[in-house]
Amino acid sequence: MTDRTHATPQAPARPVPEGDSFHEMWRQLLPVGRNATSGGYRRFAWTGADADCRDWFREQARRRDLAYEVDRNGNQWAWLGDPADGDAVVTGSHLDSVPDGGAFDGPLGVVSAFAALDELRRRGVRPVRPLGVVNFGDEEGARFGLACVGSRLTAGALTVEQARRLTDADGIALPQAMEAAGHDPDAIGPDPVRLSRIGAFVELHVEQGRALDLTGDPVGVASAIWPHGRWRFDFRGEANHAGTTRLTDRHDPMLPYAETVLAARREAERAGAVATFGKLAVEPNGVNAVPSLVRGWLDSRAADQERLDLVVGGVERAARAHAAAHGVHLDVERESFTPVVEFDHALRDALAGILGTAADLKVPVLGTGAGHDAGILSGRVPTAMLFVRNPTGVSHSPAESATEDDCVAGVLALADVLEGLAAP
Repeated sequence: MTDRTHATPQAPARPVPEGDSFHEMWRQLLPVGRNATSGGYRRFAWTGADADCRDWFREQARRRDLAYEVDRNGNQWAWLGDPADGDAVVTGSHLDSVPDGGAFDGPLGVVSAFAALDELRRRGVRPVRPLGVVNFGDEEGARFGLACVGSRLTAGALTVEQARRLTDADGIALPQAMEAAGHDPDAIGPDPVRLSRIGAFVELHVEQGRALDLTGDPVGVASAIWPHGRWRFDFRGEANHAGTTRLTDRHDPMLPYAETVLAARREAERAGAVATFGKLAVEPNGVNAVPSLVRGWLDSRAADQERLDLVVGGVERAARAHAAAHGVHLDVERESFTPVVEFDHALRDALAGILGTAADLKVPVLGTGAGHDAGILSGRVPTAMLFVRNPTGVSHSPAESATEDDCVAGVLALADVLEGLAAP
């Protein structure tokens, strides 16, 4: 099935059926894009696995008689009520994954959103504000190297020109991939009218850490997203024969790269932050060849801008010193950056109040080092987040997890929030 772009949403013509339970929806989605060898997920933007996820979303909207549409940037929406009425309450997340990612990062928020609507229906709640569920496209940036493409385009945080220059590892440009998947790439761009209709966006997400596990709470409220970014380090040396080139004659870019990886760890420890070189490209990438190019991507995050600047500045200084010592040229380019995101305080406090009084610590408020679509939208609409406990503390890995009881607790918490905001 091909998505219909710019469909005009209509209010449901008849009562909405109950739809699938959380557990049934979860079982349906679980095998989509799963790699049999690693056990992780490879749901990359505008691929076959992504199309299957999008079909699943469309089907969930159909089963509930929700008005379904795809916006100009490929994000999917399902509506209870007419969003043109304005002041809508929207929830949801994303369905794509990092390479060999876990099952919960993104999909938990989308499945919980539909399940929360089912719970409201079971309670007999009649919302006075439109309710929406959204699946933002290409949140992880696994294919084109930039996170949150769908929400960035919608919010105007990514220009059309920048988006058209994005390419994957095979040289396929984003517009080509969108067109091949049946979406019109000429339509992409800011969507201020859509955003003006949203009065609040609440994203539920599995926690990507162990704060809730340590406090013993199944659900928490987000306070802020740490400032974070991605930097590309290009170490350019000289290709040569691995067996005949004397060590003293080499200009091997792998050596300063390796020393820079260690420097990143030291700088992060000093600043109480995190820094990771998690992606690497080597040319010519031969076992018996000294590399000519080693390209590494740094991901760094900190609780505030000052500490982030200290880490990245320290890593770059160390990289330049090591590169010079080995006769290697270094280029550093910042590919993406998101400043600190303070979620809307009034909405955050409203969530804490709805879920049970922050005073007795039933609903802990915690920060996060992970980026989200909610963070991208925060500059345009009031946003907030709920976290569901992750007992392993592991994310972006098949080991990512949440218990069934905690997932249900998340659904009920989200339903409480939607009821409190949309049917006060």
